[in-house]
Amino acid sequence: MRSERHEVTEVVVLLRETRDPRPPVRLLASGAALRSTGLRRVVNPADLAALELAVGLPDAVVTAVAVGGEGLDDALRLALSMGAARAIRIWDEALRDGDAVAEARVLRRALEILRPVLFLTGSRLLDRGDDPSAALAAAGLGMACAGRVLSLALESDRALVVRRAEKGWRQEAELRLPCAVLVEADAAEPRYPDLTAVLGALESPVATWGLAELGLPAWELGFDGAALRPAGLAAPRSDPLRVATPDPALPAHERVRALFSGGIRPRQGRMHFGGADEAAERLLAIFAEEGLVPGGGP
Repeated sequence: MRSERHEVTEVVVLLRETRDPRPPVRLLASGAALRSTGLRRVVNPADLAALELAVGLPDAVVTAVAVGGEGLDDALRLALSMGAARAIRIWDEALRDGDAVAEARVLRRALEILRPVLFLTGSRLLDRGDDPSAALAAAGLGMACAGRVLSLALESDRALVVRRAEKGWRQEAELRLPCAVLVEADAAEPRYPDLTAVLGALESPVATWGLAELGLPAWELGFDGAALRPAGLAAPRSDPLRVATPDPALPAHERVRALFSGGIRPRQGRMHFGGADEAAERLLAIFAEEGLVPGGGP
């Protein structure tokens, strides 16, 4: 379905980096594959699918946005080579160590400045799963938001989407513009840019926004603006127990109990029978033996 809109459609696409869960492989001259250590960082596949949907919309002017350090410039230049008109990287040291709430505050302010008709990004991250920051930013601006989207079209003042529902169903929905759309990784196949586009993207500028451009106070960002704080650190449990593979002939509950016994060393217990007074005196004696009370008497 082609759009009936004739004016320019401002679209913002959020790009994020993820760790590639596939083991890194380097091909040797002989054709053999050599595995190396570490995980590569790649542009989130669902974000690239969102970018492909955005640049395919008629009369769309796409702005690619990323929040992070200079390493994201390569992702933004990839977006320029795929058809984005502008690239903006948002970063300041005050943004470091924030959670989804703090990042949503940054995205919300960026959307307030750019004022797009559509805000697109991936519905999930390849290495971490759901990321609520984009949806929180849209909610803060009162924008309608659809997740798990497989296709997108514009008609008049509405966005028509088809989203993945439960048990393999598909759901059609209409969202009044402006709105946010969270795209599935298989919604579109990202185009492979040609050499001319790649070389042109290398010379294109990537704008950098900091606190001055955002107009946000530092205490609302990063760690200071995070809603979730670290609860504390603890040393790992020493001398963990290894669990042997349970016998498949055992009942299911016995196999589960055997698996959950790993890492927990059983302690010797004592059972005492008698009246309440006798049990209290015996407990005090045990506490005295363990050095928890100064004496064994009541």
